[in-house]
Amino acid sequence: QVQLVESGGSSVQPGGSLTLSCVVSGNAENNYCMGWFRQEPGKEREAVAGIYTGTGTTWYADSVKGRFTIAQDSAKNKLYLRMNSLKPEDTAVYYCAADQRRAGGGLYLPQRYQFWGQGTQVTVSS
Repeated sequence: QVQLVESGGSSVQPGGSLTLSCVVSGNAENNYCMGWFRQEPGKEREAVAGIYTGTGTTWYADSVKGRFTIAQDSAKNKLYLRMNSLKPEDTAVYYCAADQRRAGGGLYLPQRYQFWGQGTQVTVSS
């Protein structure tokens, strides 16, 4: 069983930066892919970025391309999301997700992921 714990959420002003972290425990070496999602109250969870842990291939939502960077540490037991040039519309609860199956669909699909963290709040406001 994989456990995921996010941290790093905070309140920042527009244009600011934050780095979210996700600590992965329990068979982290078996994770095939990982991702970051976000959700605002009353809205569906949306994909932000994903990574195939073996190849390092990444995917980004159009809304965050050029501003956000997903990365993993060499031991593959930490996942990061570096967020620059933050906008008010980036305000949401951010979730880390992991999956150990090769099949299951694209990195952007929430149903693709087996394991989820509890989330960390990011608020962008002046």
